[in-house]
Amino acid sequence: MSKKGIIFDMDGTLWDSAEGVAKSWTRIVNREYDKSRVITVEDIHGVMGKTMDKIAEELFPELSEEPRLELLKKCCDDENAYLREHGGVLYPELEATLTELKKEYPLYIVSNCQSGYIEAFLEHYGFGHYFEDIECFGNNGLQKGENIRRLAERNGLTEAVYVGDIQGDYDATMEAGFTFIHAAYGFGKINAETPVIRSFSELPDVVKKVL
Repeated sequence: MSKKGIIFDMDGTLWDSAEGVAKSWTRIVNREYDKSRVITVEDIHGVMGKTMDKIAEELFPELSEEPRLELLKKCCDDENAYLREHGGVLYPELEATLTELKKEYPLYIVSNCQSGYIEAFLEHYGFGHYFEDIECFGNNGLQKGENIRRLAERNGLTEAVYVGDIQGDYDATMEAGFTFIHAAYGFGKINAETPVIRSFSELPDVVKKVL
């Protein structure tokens, strides 16, 4: 028996949280490490989609591994609390489109984020009822392709599309063996021919063609 589903990336696909993340990280970095350091929205956009260890390495290369990971953990903990309270910037027509998709398909999220980040998004907006399951790098330290595959397996998906915005999302989807849809309004370009949406509201029509 076949079961089809839609799996989403977070940043650059469902929302843009960069402004809030930059504010919360700057606050923690100023308190814990460097009083003059400012983490900018551009800094955050530049590392979105990467695993937390890679983000720490890029933003704090002057620190050795243990202290930079410790600093990043403090940033992420504060970020989760900030986003639970304040949210981010949702892409236009997000909830209406999720409502439409939910009528036909089970929905899921797989991200390279820290534990608690997806939950902050779901809790702030009350979106938990739209999604059947979630997974992230912070829960198990696994790369996105493996997490997409594992989530699909435990939910019995025989066919799925992954909706993401950067090359790493495409590569992970190919590794997992599913179809990729490029959220071209997000943060990246894809070096491959792939189905494209230029706004979130286009997704139902594109999914019908490929799933």
